[in-house]
Amino acid sequence: MLDLTKDIQSLTTFRRKSAEFLTEMKKNKRPVVLTVNGKAEVVVQTAESYQRLLDAAARADIYEAIRQGLDDIVHSRTRPARKVLNELRRRHGVSR
Repeated sequence: MLDLTKDIQSLTTFRRKSAEFLTEMKKNKRPVVLTVNGKAEVVVQTAESYQRLLDAAARADIYEAIRQGLDDIVHSRTRPARKVLNELRRRHGVSR
């Protein structure tokens, strides 16, 4: 989680103390929001924490796909695989 007192810094401060920031980010596993003229412009994070973010997003996509599939089953928006495969065979002239 973001710590507003430590994890939002100016770009100027980050440039002056980048080594310290990198050490701290590796230790606490949190990103740093960098500001320019008081506005958030960039988020900097370690490669490890970025990979964790990508993995979490991928899992969320999988969970959403499963949720949609279950919703399709509940609302009878599915067809038996055998019927679909037979239809595809006929449509594309493929014999068994």
